[in-house]
Amino acid sequence: MTRLPRRAFLTGLALPLLALAAGCVVQRPPPAAPAAVEIIAPRPPPAARYEVVPPPPSGRAEAVVWERGHWHWDGHDWDWVPGHFVERPHRTAEWVEGHWAERPNGAWAWVPGHWQ
Repeated sequence: MTRLPRRAFLTGLALPLLALAAGCVVQRPPPAAPAAVEIIAPRPPPAARYEVVPPPPSGRAEAVVWERGHWHWDGHDWDWVPGHFVERPHRTAEWVEGHWAERPNGAWAWVPGHWQ
């Protein structure tokens, strides 16, 4: 009986295992986008805080937009969320600022900032 060289033996063993593994790949669907949560406050937010807008990151002036700081309702009280730069998804995208909108029942709903 002739012995196979070690490399031939390993190749002969590895190829069928790779073929088997390639056929057994399970593709998972991408995770579902989280459901949008509407934030409702029982009273209007305080006046916005004054913020000094820093210069955009070096070389990124056309690729970012400043999102102003705003008040966030945490379920009990208002918390300030400082402003920050937001990445522009494409060159012609326009940023629509987030804002609090009064509801007919006197509650206030947060309308998140978004791109158009």
